[in-house]
Amino acid sequence: MRIWNQASEMAAQTPQDRNRYVDFLRAVSILIVILGHWLITTAYFVDGELTSEHLFKIQPQTQWLTWIFQVMPIFFIVGGYSNAVSLESAQRKGIKYGGWLAGRLQRLVTPLLVLLVVWAAIAVIMHYFEVNPKVIQLASRASLIPTWFLAIYIMVVILAPITYRLWQRLGFASFWILVALAVLMDIAFFGAELRWPAWSNYFWIWLAIHNLGFAWRDGRMGNPGQLLIMSLFALATMWILVFPGPYPLAMVGSPDQALSNTTPPKITLLALGILQFGLLLAVENPMRRALMNLRLWTATVLVNSMIMTVYLWHITVMIVFIGLLYLAGGAGLGLEPGTISWWLSRPLWMAVLIILLLPLTLLLSPLERISRSANLSNTAPARQVIGAMMICLGIALLALFGFGGGPLPGLDLASMGLIAVGSGVSGVLPGLR
Repeated sequence: MRIWNQASEMAAQTPQDRNRYVDFLRAVSILIVILGHWLITTAYFVDGELTSEHLFKIQPQTQWLTWIFQVMPIFFIVGGYSNAVSLESAQRKGIKYGGWLAGRLQRLVTPLLVLLVVWAAIAVIMHYFEVNPKVIQLASRASLIPTWFLAIYIMVVILAPITYRLWQRLGFASFWILVALAVLMDIAFFGAELRWPAWSNYFWIWLAIHNLGFAWRDGRMGNPGQLLIMSLFALATMWILVFPGPYPLAMVGSPDQALSNTTPPKITLLALGILQFGLLLAVENPMRRALMNLRLWTATVLVNSMIMTVYLWHITVMIVFIGLLYLAGGAGLGLEPGTISWWLSRPLWMAVLIILLLPLTLLLSPLERISRSANLSNTAPARQVIGAMMICLGIALLALFGFGGGPLPGLDLASMGLIAVGSGVSGVLPGLR
């Protein structure tokens, strides 16, 4: 298989001093998110109608699964490590902020633009065939769920040179400052019932988690024994926050829309990230030795070469598949969610989705590997930042309201406009320089 051979050649050329465990965790964390999304889908066709009740309402005990499948903190920690390495390399090579940011933006934004254009086209086609606007909104919102993290991650990347410099000067004090701000936001949320300040936790919490990647890069996370003790403290903290604290059990997708650990983020995510990462980092040394095996490392390289494509498109593939099953009279959707037969069908369900996602991934993943354009490299840093912020705002609005939704008419068009103009201003799209 040609793509495996290409990945094998890349793997064989990997420098010996590269921390392969970073790439492994990035790949595994994203794959776990994908499997988690597919696992909890509860599309159910009965009496000619398609329904979808939240699995956490049907079986509240399944909320414990989110303590395993909510691994976005790991992705941000890995991002912190990778950004630190990249910034150090840029400094050695004399690459300034604009040149460093250019490569980061192109790899993150280019695959995203294709997804958004495709969904805009799907929304237009569905509207033409007079599909219920509510269905268009729900389908597009569900499919764009993977994009929410890009909105905040791009902002974290923009701020990375500043936060890394603060880390170098202040060490863990820079982490605890962010933690303190996040705690204050939660106190305002629960204690004073001030909800709007809590939305700033999208910055404080994810920046704090990102800082842990800096600590890992500097070798300041401790030995395996210390890491396990850290994980135990994090577990105890989570237990106190949830029982008897006011935080919900589910670490993502809470059935109670008014109270969630993720919208806006709560300090439970910090504790969860420390718990998971302490456990994973405790086995770093044996895992790094295992990744010297060429086949395992080749698989890791292969997944990472298409990771954004797999992540961005996995729900779209599922939504389209469900739509086709619905048009086929609900074939395959007749099992009641939460029943034993439904659970037994999950491996087959996910296997089919993997088969459907694979050819699309092979088709679109080259977008992640295109070389950086001169247009992007030559764009002024201020324009890059302004353009990236416009992209983030557009992504956030579409992820929140979908196509055809929102408090204002035409908000989806305005959001797409923000992303298009932002891509041009930042230099990701040629034409606006």
